[in-house]
Amino acid sequence: MNNSVANTGRLAWAALRMLLVLTVVTGILYPLAVTGVAQGLFRDKANGSIVKVGGEEVGSELIGQTWDLPKKNPDDDNEVAQPDPKWFQPRPSNSGYDPLSTGSSQLGASDPTLTKQVGDTKRAVAAFNGVPESEVPKDAVTGSASAIDPHISPEYAKIQIKRVAQANGLTGQQVAQLVEDSTEGRTAGFLGEPYVNVLMLNLALKDLAAR
Repeated sequence: MNNSVANTGRLAWAALRMLLVLTVVTGILYPLAVTGVAQGLFRDKANGSIVKVGGEEVGSELIGQTWDLPKKNPDDDNEVAQPDPKWFQPRPSNSGYDPLSTGSSQLGASDPTLTKQVGDTKRAVAAFNGVPESEVPKDAVTGSASAIDPHISPEYAKIQIKRVAQANGLTGQQVAQLVEDSTEGRTAGFLGEPYVNVLMLNLALKDLAAR
């Protein structure tokens, strides 16, 4: 009986010591080490890849945002903001690019509601950019899984060139070159697809239009 109690006590003490050691190592030392390395070597990325212009924060490279015209009545929650023709537009977003409310619509591929949404969006994108519906790429009519994707495909950027150029008093060639310069290749040369960061593209566009 005494041996059983003693063994139980030793095992409990060993388990408690292990818990304390792992708590200190994995709960304190490891997070501090990772945070220190991140802040020391990758400070901008560790802090959200915030983009600043003239010392003012204008967004994050990792989170998409809207590029809309001001609402006629800012207090009207039912009024739908219209896209600003001066800027390249991002993908559709189920959350309105609210980073606190991310996620897709969860509609299945065969859901009639999704089919209607895609059709309506395709017609709107084609009309807004003055292109045939057949030229509208998939990412222009479908949201990402997170609903805050900061990137669009080069194909989607290209169908917006004419509209953006006209709205900013630039030539199509100037804006096309801007899109080409802003296009990133596949990660590590083989992962994913080429993409364009909408925020960085629009900031470059703003600089070009101001010259």
